[in-house]
Amino acid sequence: MSLYSIGLSGLNAAQSALSTTSNNITNVYTEGYNRQLIQLGENGSGGALGSGVNVNGVQRQYNAYIGTQLNQANSREAALETYSQQISQIDDLLADGDSGLNTLMQKFFSSVEDLTGAPSDPAAREGMLGTSKSMVAQFRAYDTYLNDMRDGVNGQLESAVSQVNDLSEQIAGLNKQVSLARAKTGEEPNALLDQRDNLVSQLNKVVDVKVAVQDGANYQVSLGNGLPLVAGSQAFELAAVEGREDPTNLTVAYRNASGNLTQMEESVIQGGEMGGMLGFRSETLDRVQNQLGQLSVSLAGSFNQQHRQGVDLEGNAGEAYFDLGSPTVFGDRQNAGTASFSGRFDEPSEVTADDYRLTFQGGDRYQLENLTSGDRSTVTAKDGKVAFAGVELTLKGTPSREDSFLVQPARNAATGLDVALSDTTKIAAADGTNGGVGDNRNALALLDLQNQKLVGGKASFSGGFASMISGVGNRAAITDANLATQKGLGEQLYTYQQADSGVNLDEEYANLMRYQQYFAANAKVIEAGTSTLDTILGIRS
Repeated sequence: MSLYSIGLSGLNAAQSALSTTSNNITNVYTEGYNRQLIQLGENGSGGALGSGVNVNGVQRQYNAYIGTQLNQANSREAALETYSQQISQIDDLLADGDSGLNTLMQKFFSSVEDLTGAPSDPAAREGMLGTSKSMVAQFRAYDTYLNDMRDGVNGQLESAVSQVNDLSEQIAGLNKQVSLARAKTGEEPNALLDQRDNLVSQLNKVVDVKVAVQDGANYQVSLGNGLPLVAGSQAFELAAVEGREDPTNLTVAYRNASGNLTQMEESVIQGGEMGGMLGFRSETLDRVQNQLGQLSVSLAGSFNQQHRQGVDLEGNAGEAYFDLGSPTVFGDRQNAGTASFSGRFDEPSEVTADDYRLTFQGGDRYQLENLTSGDRSTVTAKDGKVAFAGVELTLKGTPSREDSFLVQPARNAATGLDVALSDTTKIAAADGTNGGVGDNRNALALLDLQNQKLVGGKASFSGGFASMISGVGNRAAITDANLATQKGLGEQLYTYQQADSGVNLDEEYANLMRYQQYFAANAKVIEAGTSTLDTILGIRS
């Protein structure tokens, strides 16, 4: 092989190396870009004297193991970040000491204490009615805020599902492009591979997924339960749908190849923004709203019970001081029967902050499952009524075997809370047996309620509220601590990934100088070949 051909192969190799290095430099800030290296090899067709250099290809510096670990770390971080942002809003709401609910409960019972000192005083009665209304308004304001957060989670879930579908569609499209590019050129389409890996990284920040490589080219992307989102050039959709048991909560359903939707268990989705939202809703939002409702029922219901035992200024028996909401019951959308339940609070101090599933077993028997503890028991209906956990449910219609009903005793109880009295003379401060106008014995009994363990039979009103605050605070602190740890891990993995696949400008600049010298040296080879040829031609002439 001539010096010309050898030198020309070197010039081509140097030019390719310079182009590769230049491409690295210009993409140093491109998200998802992986450094590329020129692969040179000796041209083996020139015999013993050699035949120059050959460009075997351009290799993408991508470490699949580190990439997978980084994606998983980013998915967990996104879940914790989303959870932290949401729970901090509730933490701020409950921690408002000046105008918070605990302050207003204290003011309410202070006004009851004022009434005990002057049971017939119109001003004391007006004061008690005024603090009652302020306290009730705060209960309802808290509940409205939590419902708004629930609506916000639903909206964010819809947005996340849309992002998952869009990213899955793009990954499926890139699978097809990668296969076509490989078949057409026989080379690795590095830019397409970078785009696809970057989309997988973005997808992990929305929902945790697993990636498997099929046929050496295609990505199969699946959820934690194995259901595929991407298989070759085909993408499968998710949908945000009303919960089968609780229509107030949107949940995630999977659309199969036939177009049918199947609601997934929320536990399948652990990572990404979607996992963070679902985890926050089930672990914190539901719990706090239940505890708020439990507190409103125990306070208002117990107050009503005691108030009815007294007499008002006109000697009439005490009426209900507060209006109460009612337990929430939803029938499963797949129920075959016509049954539904209405409910009322039977024993306020026994109402819990748990949700229940009631499943018809035939006859008068129902299986009762506590969805918080997992405990199961059998309850029997009497005259079409089922009683448990301080509530009484009345059956309407006919259930079929295995029909189930979601019972939320306290979830929306604070929404229905109100002050029932408007006439201050109706306040029953006197004892119901022989109390007179100046009697304060029932008012004293009403005041004593604040010291009794009436919240689930375990805590006072202030203790129940404190438990709610501490529960949220502890979960917020744990989430923030886990988030800080996860961020540190993510940063460490990102450093590893950049060391292996990222562009180092100092290194690339050194390569640029080296390949410039390589180009110049090969130009000298051609120059030497020209000089040699000229000499040979001169001798022959």
